[in-house]
Amino acid sequence: MSAVVRIERVQGRVIPLRGLDVDTDRIIPARFLRVITFEGLQHHVFEDDIASRAAKGDPHPFAQEQFAGARVLVVNRNFGCGSSREHAPQALQRWGIAAVVGESFSEIFFGNSLAIGLPCVTAGPADLEWLQTRAEQDPDATVALDLAAATLQAGERTIAVAAPASAIEAFVTGAWDATGLLLEDAAAVKATAAGLPYVSGF
Repeated sequence: MSAVVRIERVQGRVIPLRGLDVDTDRIIPARFLRVITFEGLQHHVFEDDIASRAAKGDPHPFAQEQFAGARVLVVNRNFGCGSSREHAPQALQRWGIAAVVGESFSEIFFGNSLAIGLPCVTAGPADLEWLQTRAEQDPDATVALDLAAATLQAGERTIAVAAPASAIEAFVTGAWDATGLLLEDAAAVKATAAGLPYVSGF
Protein backbone atom coordinates (compact mmCIF):
# COMPACT_ATOMS: atom_id res chain seq x y z
CA MET A 1 0.00 0.00 0.00
CA SER A 2 1.35 3.41 -1.00
CA ALA A 3 2.39 5.76 1.78
CA VAL A 4 2.10 8.78 -0.51
CA VAL A 5 -1.08 10.86 -0.30
CA ARG A 6 -2.41 11.80 -3.72
CA ILE A 7 -4.89 14.66 -3.92
CA GLU A 8 -6.97 14.58 -7.06
CA ARG A 9 -10.39 15.71 -5.92
CA VAL A 10 -11.79 17.80 -3.06
CA GLN A 11 -15.52 17.83 -2.40
CA GLY A 12 -17.54 19.64 0.23
CA ARG A 13 -19.40 22.74 1.28
CA VAL A 14 -18.09 26.25 0.70
CA ILE A 15 -17.17 28.95 3.21
CA PRO A 16 -17.11 32.38 1.53
CA LEU A 17 -14.64 35.02 2.69
CA ARG A 18 -14.95 38.32 0.89
CA GLY A 19 -12.20 40.92 0.78
CA LEU A 20 -8.97 41.83 -0.98
CA ASP A 21 -5.45 41.45 0.39
CA VAL A 22 -6.34 39.25 3.37
CA ASP A 23 -2.94 38.88 5.00
CA THR A 24 -1.47 36.11 7.12
CA ASP A 25 -1.65 38.17 10.31
CA ARG A 26 -5.41 38.23 9.93
CA ILE A 27 -5.56 34.51 9.17
CA ILE A 28 -3.59 33.68 12.34
CA PRO A 29 -2.53 36.62 14.57
CA ALA A 30 1.16 36.81 15.45
CA ARG A 31 0.66 36.17 19.17
CA PHE A 32 -0.33 32.58 18.37
CA LEU A 33 2.96 31.82 16.63
CA ARG A 34 4.85 31.20 19.86
CA VAL A 35 4.21 27.47 19.72
CA ILE A 36 6.36 24.38 19.37
CA THR A 37 3.87 22.56 17.14
CA PHE A 38 0.94 23.64 14.99
CA GLU A 39 -1.57 21.90 17.25
CA GLY A 40 -4.52 24.03 18.29
CA LEU A 41 -3.99 26.79 15.72
CA GLN A 42 -7.43 26.05 14.25
CA HIS A 43 -9.02 27.56 17.34
CA HIS A 44 -7.52 30.97 16.54
CA VAL A 45 -8.20 31.27 12.80
CA PHE A 46 -9.25 34.88 12.07
CA GLU A 47 -9.61 35.46 15.82
CA ASP A 48 -9.11 39.23 15.68
CA ASP A 49 -11.31 39.67 12.60
CA ILE A 50 -14.03 37.60 14.26
CA ALA A 51 -13.93 39.79 17.38
CA SER A 52 -13.87 43.02 15.39
CA ARG A 53 -16.82 42.05 13.24
CA ALA A 54 -18.78 40.68 16.19
CA ALA A 55 -18.49 44.07 17.89
CA LYS A 56 -20.17 45.58 14.84
CA GLY A 57 -22.89 42.94 14.71
CA ASP A 58 -21.42 41.52 11.52
CA PRO A 59 -20.57 37.84 12.13
CA HIS A 60 -17.45 36.56 10.40
CA PRO A 61 -17.95 33.49 8.18
CA PHE A 62 -15.56 31.46 10.35
CA ALA A 63 -17.78 32.22 13.36
CA GLN A 64 -21.05 31.24 11.70
CA GLU A 65 -22.44 27.82 12.54
CA GLN A 66 -23.87 27.44 9.06
CA PHE A 67 -20.35 27.23 7.64
CA ALA A 68 -18.97 24.82 10.24
CA GLY A 69 -17.50 21.80 8.49
CA ALA A 70 -17.04 23.56 5.15
CA ARG A 71 -14.05 22.23 3.22
CA VAL A 72 -13.61 24.71 0.36
CA LEU A 73 -12.66 28.31 1.14
CA VAL A 74 -13.56 30.84 -1.57
CA VAL A 75 -11.61 34.10 -1.36
CA ASN A 76 -10.72 37.07 -3.56
CA ARG A 77 -7.49 38.72 -4.76
CA ASN A 78 -4.03 38.43 -3.14
CA PHE A 79 -5.08 36.07 -0.37
CA GLY A 80 -2.34 35.17 2.12
CA CYS A 81 -0.20 38.25 1.54
CA GLY A 82 1.97 39.81 4.25
CA SER A 83 4.49 38.00 6.41
CA SER A 84 5.76 34.56 5.52
CA ARG A 85 4.22 32.27 8.10
CA GLU A 86 3.53 28.63 7.45
CA HIS A 87 1.14 28.80 10.40
CA ALA A 88 -1.51 30.42 8.18
CA PRO A 89 -2.22 27.47 5.85
CA GLN A 90 -1.63 25.10 8.77
CA ALA A 91 -4.35 26.85 10.79
CA LEU A 92 -6.80 26.79 7.89
CA GLN A 93 -6.16 23.14 7.13
CA ARG A 94 -6.52 22.16 10.78
CA TRP A 95 -9.80 24.09 10.91
CA GLY A 96 -11.02 21.79 8.13
CA ILE A 97 -10.23 23.60 4.89
CA ALA A 98 -9.12 21.14 2.20
CA ALA A 99 -8.84 23.56 -0.75
CA VAL A 100 -8.81 27.31 -1.38
CA VAL A 101 -10.21 28.97 -4.50
CA GLY A 102 -9.38 32.61 -5.15
CA GLU A 103 -8.50 35.22 -7.74
CA SER A 104 -4.82 35.20 -6.72
CA PHE A 105 -2.55 34.17 -3.86
CA SER A 106 0.65 35.38 -2.27
CA GLU A 107 3.50 33.31 -3.70
CA ILE A 108 4.78 32.33 -0.24
CA PHE A 109 1.32 31.40 1.02
CA PHE A 110 0.82 29.29 -2.10
CA GLY A 111 4.14 27.50 -1.53
CA ASN A 112 3.44 26.88 2.15
CA SER A 113 0.03 25.48 1.24
CA LEU A 114 1.50 23.19 -1.41
CA ALA A 115 3.97 21.83 1.14
CA ILE A 116 1.16 20.59 3.41
CA GLY A 117 -1.22 19.34 0.72
CA LEU A 118 -3.63 22.28 0.66
CA PRO A 119 -4.50 23.03 -2.99
CA CYS A 120 -4.88 26.69 -3.93
CA VAL A 121 -6.43 27.29 -7.34
CA THR A 122 -7.50 30.45 -9.11
CA ALA A 123 -10.77 31.36 -10.82
CA GLY A 124 -12.23 34.45 -12.44
CA PRO A 125 -13.76 37.26 -10.34
CA ALA A 126 -17.27 36.70 -11.70
CA ASP A 127 -17.15 33.00 -10.86
CA LEU A 128 -15.84 33.72 -7.37
CA GLU A 129 -18.61 36.26 -6.73
CA TRP A 130 -21.15 33.69 -7.87
CA LEU A 131 -19.66 30.98 -5.63
CA GLN A 132 -19.60 33.27 -2.59
CA THR A 133 -23.18 34.41 -3.13
CA ARG A 134 -24.32 30.83 -3.67
CA ALA A 135 -22.72 29.73 -0.39
CA GLU A 136 -24.25 32.64 1.51
CA GLN A 137 -27.69 31.82 0.15
CA ASP A 138 -27.35 28.04 0.46
CA PRO A 139 -24.63 27.00 2.95
CA ASP A 140 -25.49 23.32 2.41
CA ALA A 141 -24.64 23.40 -1.30
CA THR A 142 -21.51 21.47 -2.21
CA VAL A 143 -18.83 21.79 -4.86
CA ALA A 144 -16.33 19.34 -6.32
CA LEU A 145 -12.82 20.43 -7.26
CA ASP A 146 -11.14 18.20 -9.82
CA LEU A 147 -7.46 19.11 -9.93
CA ALA A 148 -6.56 16.96 -12.93
CA ALA A 149 -9.43 18.36 -15.00
CA ALA A 150 -8.88 21.89 -13.63
CA THR A 151 -12.59 22.36 -12.96
CA LEU A 152 -14.85 23.16 -10.05
CA GLN A 153 -18.33 21.71 -10.34
CA ALA A 154 -21.03 23.66 -8.48
CA GLY A 155 -24.47 22.32 -9.26
CA GLU A 156 -25.00 22.67 -13.00
CA ARG A 157 -22.16 25.17 -13.35
CA THR A 158 -18.66 24.10 -14.33
CA ILE A 159 -16.01 26.65 -13.41
CA ALA A 160 -12.53 26.63 -14.91
CA VAL A 161 -9.78 26.84 -12.29
CA ALA A 162 -6.02 27.08 -12.68
CA ALA A 163 -2.76 26.44 -10.85
CA PRO A 164 0.84 25.97 -12.03
CA ALA A 165 1.24 22.66 -13.85
CA SER A 166 3.99 21.65 -11.42
CA ALA A 167 1.64 22.12 -8.46
CA ILE A 168 -1.16 20.13 -10.08
CA GLU A 169 1.28 17.32 -10.87
CA ALA A 170 2.60 17.36 -7.30
CA PHE A 171 -0.89 16.94 -5.88
CA VAL A 172 -2.19 14.25 -8.24
CA THR A 173 1.04 12.19 -8.12
CA GLY A 174 1.65 12.69 -4.42
CA ALA A 175 5.01 14.38 -5.02
CA TRP A 176 3.98 17.16 -2.60
CA ASP A 177 4.11 14.59 0.22
CA ALA A 178 7.83 14.52 1.06
CA THR A 179 7.32 12.36 4.16
CA GLY A 180 5.18 9.90 2.23
CA LEU A 181 7.83 9.63 -0.49
CA LEU A 182 10.45 8.76 2.11
CA LEU A 183 8.22 6.15 3.74
CA GLU A 184 7.34 4.63 0.37
CA ASP A 185 11.00 3.88 -0.26
CA ALA A 186 11.97 3.14 3.32
CA ALA A 187 14.38 0.37 2.34
CA ALA A 188 16.47 2.74 0.25
CA VAL A 189 16.43 5.31 3.05
CA LYS A 190 17.66 2.72 5.57
CA ALA A 191 20.35 1.50 3.19
CA THR A 192 21.62 5.02 2.68
CA ALA A 193 21.55 5.74 6.41
CA ALA A 194 23.49 2.55 7.13
CA GLY A 195 26.33 3.82 4.97
CA LEU A 196 26.57 7.22 6.66
CA PRO A 197 29.12 7.29 9.50
CA TYR A 198 27.31 10.04 11.37
CA VAL A 199 24.12 7.95 11.36
CA SER A 200 25.48 4.44 11.85
CA GLY A 201 27.91 5.52 14.56
CA PHE A 202 31.05 4.08 12.92
